[in-house]
Amino acid sequence: MSRAGHERPGTMAAILGMSAEQVETVCRDAAAAGVVVPANYNASGQVVISGEIPAVEKACALASERGARRAIRLEVSGAFHSPLMGSAARELEAALEAAPLRDAECPIIANVSAEPVARAAEIRASLAAQLLGAVRWEATMRRLIGEDATFVELGSGTVLRGLLRSTDKQARSFNIEDPESLQATLSGLGVTAGSTEGA
Repeated sequence: MSRAGHERPGTMAAILGMSAEQVETVCRDAAAAGVVVPANYNASGQVVISGEIPAVEKACALASERGARRAIRLEVSGAFHSPLMGSAARELEAALEAAPLRDAECPIIANVSAEPVARAAEIRASLAAQLLGAVRWEATMRRLIGEDATFVELGSGTVLRGLLRSTDKQARSFNIEDPESLQATLSGLGVTAGSTEGA
């Protein structure tokens, strides 16, 4: 991905306060300046765009003119989740073909489609497509909310829980980033220390 960013330089920007449809229109209207596409549908009123620098700048200017609350350039090394990642996607596709993947024991919701995938071939295709396609985060969360899922964010911070709350404040969620939050999550899930049942 880093090499692809050097081969085809690009950037990303967060557009706040516009609907997904409005951001899609802005990208189409800025296309004369180069490649620019929606890259992350994070939440209602928060879409990240990605593409060639002049086109992203044009799209940001159009979004601001058309009422976006903010259009913020992101400090990134490339235009991720856009056609500019083509060479990286081809390399990833080859690596995935060589990887010994099996069918999933339970369906996985692919971010690129917000649809469940289970067969190894579907998983490979979804992972390769994700480098070029938008992350449909909000649609993925809504799909899982519809399945009555409980969410656990792993890693430092609670950015993803925040995005989840902006989609559905009632969704049950936890985060794990240290021993204390691990214990709080286990307690919240009803898992006792030393027990593997339900884990």
